[in-house]
Amino acid sequence: MTALKYINHYPESLKQQALAMLQDETLGPLLQKRYPDSHSIQSNKALYEYTMDLKNRYMRKSAPVSKVQYSDKVAAMNALGTHSRVSRIQGNKLKSKKEILIDTRFKQLPEAFLRMIVVHELAHLKELDHNKAFYQLCQHMEADYHQLELDLRLYLTWQEYS
Repeated sequence: MTALKYINHYPESLKQQALAMLQDETLGPLLQKRYPDSHSIQSNKALYEYTMDLKNRYMRKSAPVSKVQYSDKVAAMNALGTHSRVSRIQGNKLKSKKEILIDTRFKQLPEAFLRMIVVHELAHLKELDHNKAFYQLCQHMEADYHQLELDLRLYLTWQEYS
């Protein structure tokens, strides 16, 4: 079941249903019908603007984000996106900056999945751990957060399986 690595922590019944849909070749068409639209957010500049729009809409008072970009290195870390706090010494002051990296695969995925991962990484600005407050913040920014996360994991599973 290595093809199910993206949904490995979900209940066994869901994994069996996903595997059956993969074998019947019905999962891909279902997801493509549900998420038909691609997006035009292809550059790092466009991704930064997209992320800042979401941040300013829902998290206006949170710390600023200095860098948002697509990266091939994220997949190597077995992640879809990362957030980091980078501290640098400038003179006699310690400057801290927040950076978000999004896996390059999101350039080709539907916009809803990009929005979900950006919301996820933005939520880490306030909540470091994946706790109840973290997921409440994710749902505040994206009401269908949990469904989008599951669908994204199924989409990635389908892409890897086919």
